[in-house]
Amino acid sequence: MAADAVYSGPQIGEKTTPFKVVEVLGENTGRERDPVMENKGAPTAWVFVHGIERSMVPLLRVIDQYGVERRSLLKTEIVFLAADRVDGERRVKAAASSLKLQGKVGLSLDGGEGPGNYGLNKECLMTVLAGKEDRVAANFALVQPGIADAPKILAALAAVAGDKAPPTVEQLTEKSMARSGAGRAPGAVMAGSQEKPKENFPGAVPTDAKLQGMLRNYIRPTQEAAAVDALLVEIKAYIKDSEDLKKQAIDGWTRVLHFGDRYGNEYSRKVGREFLEQLQRAPERKP
Repeated sequence: MAADAVYSGPQIGEKTTPFKVVEVLGENTGRERDPVMENKGAPTAWVFVHGIERSMVPLLRVIDQYGVERRSLLKTEIVFLAADRVDGERRVKAAASSLKLQGKVGLSLDGGEGPGNYGLNKECLMTVLAGKEDRVAANFALVQPGIADAPKILAALAAVAGDKAPPTVEQLTEKSMARSGAGRAPGAVMAGSQEKPKENFPGAVPTDAKLQGMLRNYIRPTQEAAAVDALLVEIKAYIKDSEDLKKQAIDGWTRVLHFGDRYGNEYSRKVGREFLEQLQRAPERKP
């Protein structure tokens, strides 16, 4: 059965109504503004961010890079959401500076839920809207955003901007990585270079897309205990009859637990360690 559709933000054809943000980067840091009124119906990319996870960084950078390259055609507004303004400004400024974002970055003044009229879904780490004339032309509600979402988002942004020859995801990724100092993509290390090899961490990210998505959802720091328990039930049912999936789960949980409090929360790490121990104790089925 297909998964239930996820909705976040105004839908296609609905209006983008005014709201306030405070800028957190650049010479206008601390200035309050209304990006909807200021942009006056111009083609705009709206990127609402509930929280930052490593897997979503490449997508955020690609959108930001496209917005900078097509600034004459498209306005780009990256809007972070946080419950507390003071702490939110501090965290967002640090994150945006670390990611070297170039577009306009603001913190919503409407708290962690975002603008009241927008109906943003807190389960979506990122909600991307493409719009013009103050109406939504495309909506992407992303629970687990990643670079795989980039082609369809860029196509929608190019459509509202009237961009007939948009750059590719690969071109934008290369430019954003070079600008941010993130280094070359895997496989691009030149022979004879003195670049240090990437450190090897224990475990590995699951290669099974569904299991990888479950793990990403599991390690979200905002997950409540009941949601963590429900996810574990779903994960155990999914990997039950597959030794390969069990091995991937062992590798996945080994990797995230290695980083301590960087991923998840105290409860998810505690039950995650118990889950990992159960998997490691379970004997393999004989063929």
